[in-house]
Amino acid sequence: MIDRAINLVVLAGPTGVGKTDLSIELAKTFNGEVVSADSMQVYRNLDIGTGKILPHEMQGVPHYLIDIQDPDQTYDAARFKEAGQEAIRKIHRSGHLPILVGGTGLYLEGLLYDLEFGGKNSTDSLVQQKLKAELEESGIEALWQRLNQLDPFAADKISLQNPRRILRALEVIETTGQRFSDQMSHQEKQSRFREYLFVLNRPRQQLYDRINQRVLQMIDQGLEDEVRSLYQRNMDPNLPAMKGIGYKEWRPYFEGKESLQTVIEQIQQNSRRYAKRQLTWYRNRMKNVHWLDVSQPDYIDNAIRQVAQFIEEG
Repeated sequence: MIDRAINLVVLAGPTGVGKTDLSIELAKTFNGEVVSADSMQVYRNLDIGTGKILPHEMQGVPHYLIDIQDPDQTYDAARFKEAGQEAIRKIHRSGHLPILVGGTGLYLEGLLYDLEFGGKNSTDSLVQQKLKAELEESGIEALWQRLNQLDPFAADKISLQNPRRILRALEVIETTGQRFSDQMSHQEKQSRFREYLFVLNRPRQQLYDRINQRVLQMIDQGLEDEVRSLYQRNMDPNLPAMKGIGYKEWRPYFEGKESLQTVIEQIQQNSRRYAKRQLTWYRNRMKNVHWLDVSQPDYIDNAIRQVAQFIEEG
């Protein structure tokens, strides 16, 4: 079902770029409500390390798909697509403007272009059962390396933090004999909504400096205690919540094998690399993008003008 009658503003952008401030300004200006498209902010108790918006920062603007899943459970792009599309319809029915905000490229793409993430039959296929057994035995890095050999373009697009996607890519390759990236490239992208898509960006060094400083702020805010409380629950280290940047780097430190400074530097480096991958995804995978340099002093006014025109033309 295509909902082209629904206006949707999308704010994508790399981690640390500053999506929150603009989302609140647009929501207040256009009577909007925010749908989060962040694969880690869905988890409860993962607050500091995910940069989750605080209640007072929301300024009364309703937010959806934050704190909806316990961290000992999994949440994926297929579930997000369903929940996100329903949230957008609900906001539209209330007469408000839905604003989709986040950096998880697969979540954004799946929702906007209604991508399929595999059906019930694929879940129980013999090939996938075999791959899951290999995952238990060899680990996700070994499976990613195999994907990199068979389909390097797909491997470049799929992070180690997304084991379900890695398994799906290998399953497609083994069952069809075709590269997963071919399916990704040729899948028709018909927008589900009438959307206006911003990608927020900054000069690279400025973005990296912000990311480094943001990690230090997370440390000051108590990230170590937040992560330690998760580890004390003895959760499976392969759970998505435990493999996110800002969380996965702590185990050697808790075991006395690394210093706090090493952990901080690893989180900073992983965050910078993730930001680079995000920008590559937006350039290669998203259509009709309006790039917005948020280092410019008038970027909020610029965005408001563009959204006003978008709504007027609709």
